Amino acid sequence: MTPTGEFPEAERGQIGTVADAPSGNWVDRWAPAALRPYLRLSRADRPIGTWLLLLPCWWGLALAATVDGWRLYDLWIFVACGLGATLMRGAGCTWNDITDRTFDAAVARTRSRPIPSGQVSVRQALVWMALQTAVSGAILLTFPPVAIGLAVASLALVAIYPFAKRFTWWPQVFLGLAFNWGVPVAWVAHAGAFPPPAAWILYLAGVAWTLFYDTIYAHQDKEDDALIGVKSTARLFGAATGRWLAVFLVVTVVAMAAAVMMALLPVASGLKLTVALAGPWMLGWHLLWQLRLLDPDDPALCLRLFRSNRDAGLLPALFFAAAAFL
Repeated sequence: MTPTGEFPEAERGQIGTVADAPSGNWVDRWAPAALRPYLRLSRADRPIGTWLLLLPCWWGLALAATVDGWRLYDLWIFVACGLGATLMRGAGCTWNDITDRTFDAAVARTRSRPIPSGQVSVRQALVWMALQTAVSGAILLTFPPVAIGLAVASLALVAIYPFAKRFTWWPQVFLGLAFNWGVPVAWVAHAGAFPPPAAWILYLAGVAWTLFYDTIYAHQDKEDDALIGVKSTARLFGAATGRWLAVFLVVTVVAMAAAVMMALLPVASGLKLTVALAGPWMLGWHLLWQLRLLDPDDPALCLRLFRSNRDAGLLPALFFAAAAFL
């Protein structure tokens, strides 16, 4: 590797998979060779991030539907959120890799990524980011104007997040603010009006959830982060990580339960309220399971627990959706 973090020209053709991608992922196995570096920029070989961006959208949509029922247009919102989450997560990861290319080159887990390894230039990455953003924008235009305005406002959070670890010990807060913005956007897309307080309380629950799972994720890199001067909640909390995660768990469950009650009381039936409230409690039990297993000094376990948050986040989405049918 050269001092700039790039691999010598003779070695670039030998570069295959990205070190922190799951073995045998579909990009490495099936995608056309010319597209693989761009799909890796978008983390298409690691879908967990797309799930973590998408699930709050489905929370917002489903909880909004518990208030006044499902509509045919909700089917498109459901699909559009999936497409938008895939594209905007890809654009955000591309932006993150552009801004972090020097840091990534200094860390063993990330220096095989497309930009530091020389598979993609910064200019090519910028074009790829713009393309993903443009397609996502075209999908967004099918939403009500208020939803469009809210979604555009989130771009400021997306732009700031990669720089947060340079100036604050709490970059996970910025990630949470960006990753859960789909809650009010999807709520508005369903309701057609500015989101009520329940939507913002649900958004707060999502931010606390992000602090929980991304602190676990950050423990993988805490030693490298310390060497290169990158801040994170994992480094900040250290041996007290378990206590902090317990606080985030409680805030997540209480805020989500409060959002359900604010949305449904006093108009909903007891059965609907009970089913909807099962969502935050089931999420809480899953987070408690993660907390009991956690060993912050075991990177492989941290990654496994982080990835398990797809299933954790699906639980409230399923219970909210079921309640909306009652």
